[in-house]
Amino acid sequence: MTDPLSGSFGRESVTATERERRIRSLFQAVAGRYDLMNDIMSMGIHRLWKHSMAGAVAARSGQTIIDLAGGTGDIARLLAPSGARVVVCDPSTAMMAVGMGRCPASVEFVEGSAEAMPFADDSAHALTIAFGLRNTTSLHAALAEIHRVLKPGGRFWCLEFSRPWAIIRPGYDAWSRFAIPRLGAWVAGEPAAYDYLVESIRRFPAQGELAAAMRDAGFTEVEWRNYSGGIACLHQGTKA
Repeated sequence: MTDPLSGSFGRESVTATERERRIRSLFQAVAGRYDLMNDIMSMGIHRLWKHSMAGAVAARSGQTIIDLAGGTGDIARLLAPSGARVVVCDPSTAMMAVGMGRCPASVEFVEGSAEAMPFADDSAHALTIAFGLRNTTSLHAALAEIHRVLKPGGRFWCLEFSRPWAIIRPGYDAWSRFAIPRLGAWVAGEPAAYDYLVESIRRFPAQGELAAAMRDAGFTEVEWRNYSGGIACLHQGTKA
């Protein structure tokens, strides 16, 4: 199966190594205003989606939960009060520096990529990723690595932009194509970064395609829940 994310950066074809370097540079540049941009771009709705995701995870004391690509700590802060061991794993030290200043001391931060996490096999009860899977160099490699670190019976939760309903798609496409890069220039001073982020959303698999990729990676009980007419979607699966 062709990997929809491998080797692309915007509309330019690049090697996986170069794509990873550029993505790290992008998040280095926008780290300080990343959450503010998310608030503006989504009119704050991304926080409701994340609260819903954290509620679905239902973390509890004694569990180990990895929040992958969780740099600024939005998900970790919601999971930490459960008493679970929450570990943020992110390739961007700049993003994690922001998260460390916002999360309780119990939250751990570890540098690592989705394709090569520094964790043992079968080591996590759950793994979450919010708006980070589309920034991997290879979707299939990332899913395989997520499957590896989960314990048997462990749950994977992915919150990501997806394919909106047809009735709202034209308006959403216009907003993302024209408004978001301009907002990126205004708030974060990085229009090129937000050109890439918009393009990464367009290239990301639709709901059914991502579900199929999860099954191919070995996940069972795969299902999804649309948010805001499919603008975002929460996928989940179990390591058998």
